[in-house]
Amino acid sequence: MALVLHLDNLAVVRFTHAVMEQIGLDRLTGIIAFARSASLGSYTAAAHSLGISPSAVSKSVQRLEERLGLSLFTRTTRSLTLTPEGRDLHERALRLLHEAEAIEQAAVAARSEPAGTLKVTAPFPVGVHLLAPALPRFRERYPRLSVDLRLSDRFADLIEEGIDVAIRVGELSDSRLISRRLAPHRLCAFASPTYLEKRGTPRHPDDLIHHECVNFRFQSTGQALRWPFRVGVRTVELTPNAGIVTDFSDAVAAVLVAGGGIGISPTYIAAPYVERGMLAPVLQEFAVERSVMTALWPESRRGNPNVKAFLAFLGEVFPSPAPWDTLVTSALGGKEDAPSGA
Repeated sequence: MALVLHLDNLAVVRFTHAVMEQIGLDRLTGIIAFARSASLGSYTAAAHSLGISPSAVSKSVQRLEERLGLSLFTRTTRSLTLTPEGRDLHERALRLLHEAEAIEQAAVAARSEPAGTLKVTAPFPVGVHLLAPALPRFRERYPRLSVDLRLSDRFADLIEEGIDVAIRVGELSDSRLISRRLAPHRLCAFASPTYLEKRGTPRHPDDLIHHECVNFRFQSTGQALRWPFRVGVRTVELTPNAGIVTDFSDAVAAVLVAGGGIGISPTYIAAPYVERGMLAPVLQEFAVERSVMTALWPESRRGNPNVKAFLAFLGEVFPSPAPWDTLVTSALGGKEDAPSGA
């Protein structure tokens, strides 16, 4: 049983020597590639995280296995599974990399001027609409600091993947991270003026049964968005019979602008279209604050000048009140006078 759960003493000695005895660049690369592949479950995900090719990750891990004389993964065409030896080595490799990370963070904290590379992750729409347009101003302010912006709907493990700051929407579950609320994540129904002139404007969520609807589907779960509305003191959710469904928030807005019907969108995505008269908010008195947008960073980054500078800058990117919410609210006046169509 002990042989199944733990490495034998010889394997431990091999690994200790491989790590501690004159570690070369290629050997250290193999350990990093192995640790990241084990954490993420695939060479492709590890390669994306490290900014190299999947074949480079695979070759590094294979060379590490050859040096150690061990099989670290059970491989299939779809996934990687750690062997018992691999599980033990993964824990040891993570401890080694965490120590290396602590050394780097201590060095970074010792300087006062932001410099080097800041790794930031965010959901696609937040990154595209709010963060990316603001980054040139940040770089003008801190020219010695480059930004590696990674957009994904996957919740990255900040500690294991070496991420400095994450922007997330929704509930937070990782107690190892420090967080700061940035702005509300408000959802509202929108449609094009052309569509509303033709079909009328709904006065109540129940009226949506008479309208063409466009809905969003979550890539992570495949589930359609349930539309939240505040009715009296209650929040009710409904899933309309949608003629068009898409898994990208910008595509929902594009369909609405083209007159495809009524759809739910975050206000920060719809606001530029509202400003240009291409979309109008509907059922706004029933709109809700679905969740919040939050910045998170590891405890190890608390004294990091790069992180401090970026967090201060996020206060400018996400002011209170949020300008996109203000724009959508102010755009409503007098635009819902047409009768509801059937």
